[in-house]
Amino acid sequence: MAALHITKENFEEVVLKSEVPVLVDFWAPWCGPCRMLTPVIEELAEEVTTAKIGKINVDEEPELAQKFRVMTIPTLIVFKDGKEAHTSIGVSPKAEILKMLEA
Repeated sequence: MAALHITKENFEEVVLKSEVPVLVDFWAPWCGPCRMLTPVIEELAEEVTTAKIGKINVDEEPELAQKFRVMTIPTLIVFKDGKEAHTSIGVSPKAEILKMLEA
């Protein structure tokens, strides 16, 4: 399954009310490191069955970026039970992202 496109309209339903952990990638199309991370995020979306993987375009959703204090992209935030559980700033290796989801 492809990474979910998360907006302020579906954020509560997709992320906060999720019964499984949700990895959210805050990104922008003009960001080089974000583009480097995109294939990893898409791979995770295809492979991970115990969590949801989603992306928030900070240019389209500045309110969400501001709400979660995203100053640098890419920023990955794992939400569990509707709360921020783990945050990673910058490009991370796939194994490290998987550890964030499992922790």
